[in-house]
Amino acid sequence: MTVDEDLRTLFGQSIAVFASLSGPAHVVEAANPAFFAAIGDGRARTGVKLAELMPELAGQGFLDLLDRVYRTGEPYTGRDAPVVLGDGPQAREAFFDFTYEPRRDAAGEVIGIRVIGVETTQVKHAQRLMAEHRALLEEIARQAPLADTLDGMARCIEGLAPHEVLVSVLLADEDGRHLRHGAAPSLPAFYNEAIDGIATGEGVGSCGTAAHRREPVIVTDIATDPFWADFRDLAGRAGVAACWSTPILARDGSLLGTFAMYHRTPRVPQDADLALARVFAGTAALAIERHHGEQARQAAEERAEAARAELAKAIRAERELRADAEERATAAAQLADRLRAAAAAQAAAPHPEHCQLGGRAGCTEPAEIKIADSWGDAAWGCPAHVEEAILNVRSVFIASEELGGLAAYRAR
Repeated sequence: MTVDEDLRTLFGQSIAVFASLSGPAHVVEAANPAFFAAIGDGRARTGVKLAELMPELAGQGFLDLLDRVYRTGEPYTGRDAPVVLGDGPQAREAFFDFTYEPRRDAAGEVIGIRVIGVETTQVKHAQRLMAEHRALLEEIARQAPLADTLDGMARCIEGLAPHEVLVSVLLADEDGRHLRHGAAPSLPAFYNEAIDGIATGEGVGSCGTAAHRREPVIVTDIATDPFWADFRDLAGRAGVAACWSTPILARDGSLLGTFAMYHRTPRVPQDADLALARVFAGTAALAIERHHGEQARQAAEERAEAARAELAKAIRAERELRADAEERATAAAQLADRLRAAAAAQAAAPHPEHCQLGGRAGCTEPAEIKIADSWGDAAWGCPAHVEEAILNVRSVFIASEELGGLAAYRAR
């Protein structure tokens, strides 16, 4: 048994990729199932040049490396090398650890190359997933704006998904009966505007139904699904043909929103798709709950600040009232003093010509009205000063022109 036959036996059922190439044209002599599974089982054949079997390799550098190994006889090892496999809608980016090992004849001449490798795509995706997820959690911990966090999450998933996907996050109103736009960076603006505010309910698209049921709703073909009867034309204009929606739930089970993955063509989700949706629906729930908590905290602080402002306003008003009362008391005392002074002066001049209640500045108005108090004091004043005295000095009343005060008034 030759070395190549032994290697085919060893790698036959392995997950490692193995292929044996011959000649400078790199004709595929043999390959294990893992090799054909990696490049696409529809291309599982031998006896053809690798460049013909995989034309997409042109321009990616792998054929040039094969030429160099064949020419120099020096092996080459690559780590986490990215390669695009397939073309058109079926194209995918994969990563490989691989070795190009020269094959030699009995004389030591290079007659071909052995390709041995391990696909590391899932490892790379897992590493990217963990890195992106950690970055999102850090944003949430920093209390980044919710819109920025959700937009970043949507773009992250769109970049991680092996097939084209358009992500949308809708946020539930406080009453849980309507869904509002949260993030959808790759969906058309007219589509986002049209579904902003849709009701939650059975048969209201994928998202409205998922929000109503509190469970995932998978629509694999929008063109035929009854849930999309009212939105079919809208979806057609937006260029989407499948929509898988997962409800975003708080820890207490209340509705926070929905997380949807749209596809350009009808598609059935794989287990990995559903797992990705669950992971990021949970991340979105964390971000939304943190946002709601921050909003509640800010609202409480605003209410407390408003209460403090009202209290300060009440204290200022109380101080102003107290100052006004003190001013009135001072004015009343001054008026009483003027009243007594006028009464004393009146003994010599029973009916003065000018008002006696004008204070230091005096008053030139005619003395028309006589007032008295309960202590027997009396004075003449003008109507304005008499009114001020009656309002601000207790027990002041208008006396008759003949009486000097309360005592004379009682003894008349």
